[in-house]
Amino acid sequence: MTVSREASGGDTDLVGGAQAPSAGSRPASAKTSQKRRPRHWGEIAIFVGPALLVFSAFVILPVVLAGYVSFFNWDGGGDLGNFVGFDNYTRVLDDGVFISSMKNNAFIVVMSLVIQGPFALGIALLMNRKLRFRAGFRTMIFVPYVLSEVVAGAMWRLILDQRGILNSLMIQWGIFDTPADAIGWLSDQKLVMWVMIFVLTWKYVGLAIILFLAGLQGVPEDLLEAAQIDGASWWQVQRRITIPLLGPTIRVWMFLSIIGSIQLFDMARLLTNNGAPFDTTFTMAMFVIDRAVTGRQYGYATAAAVILFAISLTAALLFMRFVMRRDNETAEKGAV
Repeated sequence: MTVSREASGGDTDLVGGAQAPSAGSRPASAKTSQKRRPRHWGEIAIFVGPALLVFSAFVILPVVLAGYVSFFNWDGGGDLGNFVGFDNYTRVLDDGVFISSMKNNAFIVVMSLVIQGPFALGIALLMNRKLRFRAGFRTMIFVPYVLSEVVAGAMWRLILDQRGILNSLMIQWGIFDTPADAIGWLSDQKLVMWVMIFVLTWKYVGLAIILFLAGLQGVPEDLLEAAQIDGASWWQVQRRITIPLLGPTIRVWMFLSIIGSIQLFDMARLLTNNGAPFDTTFTMAMFVIDRAVTGRQYGYATAAAVILFAISLTAALLFMRFVMRRDNETAEKGAV
């Protein structure tokens, strides 16, 4: 390819009639781009600015203030009191109740993933088939998630209390003679955590099922039909095609389940009457509220809250980095 330049205008012609950008047009284009750049940043500031301001005021600023208050021996009134440095953090990490609450949260996280995930996935695969009253079944499964945590916790406490509905029915059926002989669903230290896991599964498995059903709608039907034509059984189709394609949805649910289990508070507090029996069902969030409101140890409770925040943030970042990295990279490529 040869290039000739006319002396008069300085324009560049390419053989075959193609026109190359003139030397004079490039500076003009650059000037136009430079003029648009401030406008571009102005549009970003207009659209993002209000949200960033609200986020900073209600998220960043409270976290910074909590970190500051945690260094004082504050009782919730008047000035902040004595500066104690990291003493509150040392006491929290030496507190047996807080360590027990961390173990409880870890237990809830693991059991939520191990029980709710496979259970919800199995129901979602079954309900994705052509069934009568499928819409009605989906609605019924999602109803517990619609109930508020306070209502659900109070309702299950009425059912599972020592003198509650369930034990009363067992006495009427002749299984027990008196309420004192009945099972202490919420008072037995070995049983109460499993009861809590059951109630949490009842409450949140509907959300997992709905998410999985939504993800299943994105699995190509022709791919499933091709596998069936090749002789694959229903289980082989699910194991080899459906579940792998459902991976991004499963990982999103896992992320939501982990963060929700770490921050569990309201329903657990109603169900167990604030960590009973003997503080064995405390979660970290319950520990924070109890020490602040009941014990009026706001500096101490704030240190525990900062530790809870650090644990949640670390879990979220690690999960995003090692588990959801491929999903995020795919999303970024799609955006480009």
